[in-house]
Amino acid sequence: MNSILKSDFLIIGSGIAGLSYAFKVAEHFRLKNEKISITIITKANEEEGNTKYAQGGIAAVMKSTDSFENHIKDTLVAGDGLCDESVVRIVVEEAPERIQELIAWGTNFDKNQQGEYDLAKEGGHSDSRILHYKDFTGNEIERALIHQVEDHPFITVLDHHFAIDLITQHHLGITINRKTPDKKCFGAYVLNRKTNKIQTFLAKTTMLATGGIGQVYKNTTNPTVATGDGIAMAYRAKALIENMEFVQFHPTALYNLSDNPAFLISEAVRGAGGILRNRDNYAFMQDYDERKDLAPRDIVARSIDAEMKKHGDLHVFLDATQIDQEKLQTHFPTIYNKCLSIGIDITKNYIPVVPAAHYLCGGIKVDENARTSIVNLYASGECSATGLHGANRLASNSLLEALVFSHRAYLKGVEDIYKIGYQQNVPDWNDEGTTIPNEQILVNHTKAELQSILSDYVGIVRTDLRLKRALSRLKLIYEESEELYKKSKLTVSICELRNLRGIAYLITRAAIERKQNIGLHFNSNNKNLKFKGTANT
Repeated sequence: MNSILKSDFLIIGSGIAGLSYAFKVAEHFRLKNEKISITIITKANEEEGNTKYAQGGIAAVMKSTDSFENHIKDTLVAGDGLCDESVVRIVVEEAPERIQELIAWGTNFDKNQQGEYDLAKEGGHSDSRILHYKDFTGNEIERALIHQVEDHPFITVLDHHFAIDLITQHHLGITINRKTPDKKCFGAYVLNRKTNKIQTFLAKTTMLATGGIGQVYKNTTNPTVATGDGIAMAYRAKALIENMEFVQFHPTALYNLSDNPAFLISEAVRGAGGILRNRDNYAFMQDYDERKDLAPRDIVARSIDAEMKKHGDLHVFLDATQIDQEKLQTHFPTIYNKCLSIGIDITKNYIPVVPAAHYLCGGIKVDENARTSIVNLYASGECSATGLHGANRLASNSLLEALVFSHRAYLKGVEDIYKIGYQQNVPDWNDEGTTIPNEQILVNHTKAELQSILSDYVGIVRTDLRLKRALSRLKLIYEESEELYKKSKLTVSICELRNLRGIAYLITRAAIERKQNIGLHFNSNNKNLKFKGTANT
C-alpha cells in the first residue's frame, strides 16, 4: 500500500514561478488566520532550476522617459506577429508592481551613483529597462524567495521528489481526450528519491512550475534538471500544448566542451558594447541585420550559425575588450571569473561562443489566469504558453512573465479553493510485475541519441528532410524506451528519458506543421526565408 499525502495546494517546481505563487497563497491565508497546506515538490534541491541561471535580469518600465507602449511594442515586434496583445499588455502594465514586491521580499537590484536603479538595455529593447543584480540576477531572486518560503508555517518543501504523472479521471478508469470539456487534475504520483517509493499526492489544486526543456539538446544553458517534465506530464494528461517549435537558442554560450549546462555569456555583455567577430576578426553582424549585435536573439543565433557553417568553425568570438575594464569586472563578475578559470581574460582576450538551447516559448496552453485546459491545474513560468512571447521571447521578459502569471494564478486559486474537495478512491501507483532495472547504459545511450537527433535535425536551422528523419528516429526511440519503462521499477533517469522523448516529439511535430518561417522557427525549404544568411545552411 503506497502512502497518500494530501495538500490544499500542490506545486511542482521551485523556481520563481512556484516559489512566488506559494508565498502569496500562504501569506493570504496567514493574514486571514485560516490554516492551509501548501506542498512544494522539487526533484533536486529547492534552489536548482532555470531561475538560478538567469543572468541578464528582469524587464519593466521603471523610469518616466520609458513607457508601457514602448515595452509592449518591443515585445510584439520580437514575437513576430504571434503574441496575444492583450496578454502582452497585462504583463507589461503589471510589471512595476511585481518588481516592487520582489524588492519588498528582499531582492537586491544594482543602482547607479545617483541611487537610481541601473537599468540595462538588451537586444530588441528600445530603451534601458532591465533590472539586474551583477550577472546573477536569477540567483538573487531565488535567494530572496527561498528565504521567504523556507520558514513559512503553511509551506512544506519536499526536495528530491520527482513527479511522475498527474492524476486525472484516466486513473479512475474514465476515458478522456484533449477535447473532453471537464478533464480534472486530482494531484500527482510522486517518486520519493530518498525511499524509492511512489507516493500518491492528492491536491485540491495543482500548479506546474517545472521550467524548461533545454536538456533535449546536446548544448544548452539549462541545468540538468530541465527535462521538460511538466509539459510531458501535461501532454500525457491530455492538456492542450502549443507553439513547441519555438525554441530559443541563446546566441552566446561559452564554448567549453566540459560544461553541462553550457555557461551563459549574458546578452547584457553585447548591450554594454560587446561585438561578435568571426575567425578573421570581422564584425559580421552588420551583414545580417541593421541592429547589428543588438538584433533579437533568433537573428543573432542564426547569424552565428551561418558564420560557423560558412567557415567550418565550432564557434565564433565575442569581443568585450573595448568595454571599460572596471565595468566588466563589476557588472559581470561571474562571467569574468568563469572565463579566467579557463585561461581567458575577457579584458584582453576574445570569448569563444556558440549558440545553445536556452528557452522554450511554447508549452502548456494557459489562459490569462494561468489555468490550463484541465480543471484545477495551473501552469506558470517556462513550462506554460501564455501568449506573451509569440514566436520569439524578448530578452528578460521570462522572469517577469512567471511573476505576473503566478500572481494571477494565486488570485484565482485562493478564490476557488473553497469549492474544491479531495478526490476519493484514487488508486495507488501500480508497478506490479516490474523489476529493478540494470540497463542504465541503455538509458544513457538513448538519451544521448535523442539529444543528437534534436540538435542536428531540429535545431536553429531546419529542413523538411531533417525533420522527417528526426520523426522517424524518434518513433524508434519511443518503441525501444517504452518497453524499458513498462518493465522497470521507475528511476528518475528512466522517467526523464520518457519525458524527453515526449518533448522531442512535440517540438519535431510542431516544426513539421509550421509551414512559414516565423520567429524562432526557420526551415530553409520554406519560401519566405526572411533571413540573409541561411538559404543554403
